[in-house]
Amino acid sequence: MIGMLICPLDYRYGRREMKSVFSEENNLLTKLQVEAALARAHASVGDVPSEAADTITEMATLEHVSLEKVSKIEAETRHDIMSMVMALSEAAGEAGRYVHLGATSNDIVDTAMALQFKAMLDIIEQDLDELIEVLADQAAKYRDTPMMGRTHGQFAIPTTFGFKLAGYLSEILRHKERVLEMRKRLCVGKMSGAIGTGAGFGSKFFQIQETVMNDLGLGYEEAATQLVCRDRYAEMVFVLSLITTSCERYATEIRNLQRSEIGEVQEAFDARKQVGSSTMAQKKNPMLSENVSGLARVVRSYLTPQMESMILWHERDLSNSSAERFIIPHVAVLTDDILYKITNVFRNLVVNKERMMENIKSAGGFIMAESVLLALASKGMGRQEAHELVRQISIVAEERGMDLRDALRDNEAVMSIVSDEELDLIMDPSKYLGGAPEMTDRVVEEARATLK
Repeated sequence: MIGMLICPLDYRYGRREMKSVFSEENNLLTKLQVEAALARAHASVGDVPSEAADTITEMATLEHVSLEKVSKIEAETRHDIMSMVMALSEAAGEAGRYVHLGATSNDIVDTAMALQFKAMLDIIEQDLDELIEVLADQAAKYRDTPMMGRTHGQFAIPTTFGFKLAGYLSEILRHKERVLEMRKRLCVGKMSGAIGTGAGFGSKFFQIQETVMNDLGLGYEEAATQLVCRDRYAEMVFVLSLITTSCERYATEIRNLQRSEIGEVQEAFDARKQVGSSTMAQKKNPMLSENVSGLARVVRSYLTPQMESMILWHERDLSNSSAERFIIPHVAVLTDDILYKITNVFRNLVVNKERMMENIKSAGGFIMAESVLLALASKGMGRQEAHELVRQISIVAEERGMDLRDALRDNEAVMSIVSDEELDLIMDPSKYLGGAPEMTDRVVEEARATLK
C-alpha cells in the first residue's frame, strides 16, 4: 500500500535533531516532565507525599506512558491532556491521585512548549554560530578580491567580495543577538491554573509555580490568563522569519551572481554524479539557493496566523491551538534546514576571481567616474562642475563606443589638471575600494570574538 505521508517535512525537508524536538514522542515526553515537576513542587511544600512524587516522576516516561496508550484514551475522551493525565495516573498507581493537582491543561501545554523552545533555540544558536564561522572565514579570504558593485542591477563602483560577505556576517550577528535576547521572553511557562489566578493551588501557589519553573529551567508568565501570552510566540516567529529572509537575500545574490552572463560565483557541483537538468545535460543550477529562497517564503508566511493567534476571547479560547500545531514545528524545522543549507552554500562556494575582474574591465572604465570627479574636485575644480564635466564626457564616450579613460585623455579640461600617470591611478579599480578591506577585518574580528 502506498504511504499516506502528506507534509514534505515528513519525507523531504528538515533535519532529524530539530524534528525530534517537535515530534509526537517528545511532545508527550515534555508534558510528562512538566507533570513530574509539578508533583515534586507539591511535595516540596507538603501537599503531596514525597514517595508519591517520586513514583510519578519514575512513571513519567514514554516507557510507562506510551503514545499508543494515550491515543487510545483520547479516542474516547477527545481531550489530549486529560488522556495523558489518565494514562500517567494509571501508571503511577496509588500515587496517581496526585497527578495534575491544581493545574489546567495549558499549564502543561505551554510549559512543555517552553521546554521545546529551549531545545529549539539551542539548535538555532548552533546553526547561527556555524554560519558566522563560515562567513567570517570567507570574508577574510576574499577581503581584497575586487568585484563589481551593482545598484539597480547596473554597474556602480568597485567593491570586494569579502566586503559583501562582511555585510551578511554583520546581519547574522544581529540575528544572533535577537535570538539570545528573545530566549528569556520565549522560554516561559505557567503553573497558575484556570485563568491564571493560581486559586487552584491555594496559599502556596507562588512557591509551587516558582519551584516548577526553577526545576525545569524556565521563566514564568508574570500575569497569565489561562495560557502564556502569545506575543512571546509571535516574537519567535518574527525573529525566525527575519533570519530566514536574510538567508533568502543571500541566496538570491548567489543565484544572480551565478547567472551565465555574470558568472562570478557558483554553488558547488559534483560533476561525477550531480544532475542539473533532465534534458539540458550541461546545466549547473543554484539549486540549494533556490531551495532556500522557496522555504524562506513559507517560514514568513506563518507570521500572519501567529499574530492572529494573539487575539483570543477573554482569558482564552482555542482558536490558537490548531494553528500553532502547524506554525511552530514548521517554522522551527524549516529555519534550521535553511540555515544548514545556506551555510553549506557559502562553505563550498566556487568564487571566480578572474570573471569578477573581467566584468570590471567590461565596464569600459565608466565605473570609475566617481573617482575621476572627486579627483578633479581635489585639484581645485568645483564639485558640481566636475560632476557635469565627467557626465558629459561619459555620454560622448558611450555614444562613440570609447573607453572612459580614452575619452578623458582627449579632454583638455581634465588633462590640464591631472597627469597621464595620475589618471591611470584614478582609473585603477583596485585603488578605489575605500575602507572595504578594513571594515571587513573589523566585522570578522567581531564575529570571531562571539565564537570564543
